[in-house]
Amino acid sequence: MLSARGKRQAQKLGIDPNRVPPGQYLTDGFPVLTVGPNPDYDLSTWDFQIYGEVEDELQLSWDELQALPQKDLVTDIHCVTRWSKLDTAWRGVLVSDLLERARVKPEAKFVMAYSDGGYTTNLPLEVVLDDDVLLAHTFDGKPLEHDHGGPLRLLVPKRYFWKSAKFVRKLELMSEDRMGFWELNGYHNDADPWKEQRHWF
Repeated sequence: MLSARGKRQAQKLGIDPNRVPPGQYLTDGFPVLTVGPNPDYDLSTWDFQIYGEVEDELQLSWDELQALPQKDLVTDIHCVTRWSKLDTAWRGVLVSDLLERARVKPEAKFVMAYSDGGYTTNLPLEVVLDDDVLLAHTFDGKPLEHDHGGPLRLLVPKRYFWKSAKFVRKLELMSEDRMGFWELNGYHNDADPWKEQRHWF
């Protein structure tokens, strides 16, 4: 069955098949999927913002972001288009660290990520506070390629990869949920790969 393809691949490779969500297949590559052209950027004027339901809004330059404590992470990633890539290596800043600095208000329950180029995606605050959610600038030991969301992308490994917004520039803390780009276009709001939450229909 197609739904078990990735699990069969994993078994042949001596990998625990339980690492592969249903309906996924394994790839050694890193497919490039982007809404629209890659937006231009200039690190000398680039900044990152956190605002909304916080006590202290943050605005960080590229150098200020790099000066913060960094975390290295090895994790599996899963795309709604059915590919999974295991043991991917990332480096970046924990989103939870930044939200602690911003002092999130009690009424904040959701987060909207905004990207250069107009892309948006939404997540529950509790998901974003997980210890594997990064603002990632490095992949496999090298600066994150523009095709993969450089200079900075959100990394949310426990959700389908459209939630890991490329070219991310802002996080808005919200008291009520709002849907982002793909969510408004039929993709599932929760995007849990293990529950195959690909679409609303």
